[in-house]
Amino acid sequence: MNEPIARGTTRGVHHIGLTVPDVGRTRDFFIEMLGYKQVGEVADYPAIFVTDGKTMITLWQTIDPDAVIAFDRRNNVGLHHLALTVDSDDLAGLHERLIEVADVAVEFGPEPLKGLPLRHMMCTIPGGIRVEFIASDNRELE
Repeated sequence: MNEPIARGTTRGVHHIGLTVPDVGRTRDFFIEMLGYKQVGEVADYPAIFVTDGKTMITLWQTIDPDAVIAFDRRNNVGLHHLALTVDSDDLAGLHERLIEVADVAVEFGPEPLKGLPLRHMMCTIPGGIRVEFIASDNRELE
C-alpha cells in the first residue's frame, strides 16, 4: 500500500467556473450584491471573471439561454451549490437585501447549521446557481 501523503496535494480553490444563461445579470449580482470586482473578460466566448479578492469565479455564457435545462440537485451530477463565507455581522443584512431582489429565490434565511458554531442561509442567484452563505458564530473559526 502507498505511503500516506504528508500534506494535501492541493492548496485551496483557484477559481470556480459557473455556466449561466445570462452572464451579465449574474456578473451584476456578484458585483452589486456581494461587492466582487470584475477582473477579466473574454468577449467572444463570452466569459466574465469576478473576484472577492480571495476566490475568483468564472461566469460562462450558455450558447442558447432558451434551451437551458435547470439543474436538479437530486438527479444531476454537478455543482450542488456554491458555499461562500461571510462575516457573521453581514449574514442577516445580506438576507434582507437578497429577499428584495426579483431574480433571487431565498430557500431559507439565516439559521444554525446542525449544531455547529455556524449560521447559514441558502438562495438561488440569477442564472439558477444555488449559493449558501455561511458565517461563524465563533470568530476563531472564520
